[in-house]
Amino acid sequence: MTILNDLILPAGFEDLAPVAARWARPTENERNALRFEAGAADFAAFRDAMAPRLEALLDYLKDCPPNPEEPAQRNALMLACAYAEAAPHHELYGGSAEVPFSFDARRFVPDHGNDPL
Repeated sequence: MTILNDLILPAGFEDLAPVAARWARPTENERNALRFEAGAADFAAFRDAMAPRLEALLDYLKDCPPNPEEPAQRNALMLACAYAEAAPHHELYGGSAEVPFSFDARRFVPDHGNDPL
């Protein structure tokens, strides 16, 4: 997985640095790989850190470009993408990395999965 060399977040979001260091990955394939390896405790910890800050983070992102060049904006967007992709596993799937009553999600490989964000 890619190491985030510029793991800086926008002012006021420094408290999310620990979860960003783990979850904010620049491509969907990297975020998926991390999600497939996560367990219930991982999803719960991510949700517990993000949920109280999500509204503020989304409010910040609404004024950012769709493909930000600035590292703090980009890291914030990667973190929001990771949360959107991981939250259902905590909220709907009982902490499982698998989707119940579905085919193995690892079979789905998006053509754009290695594109940033």
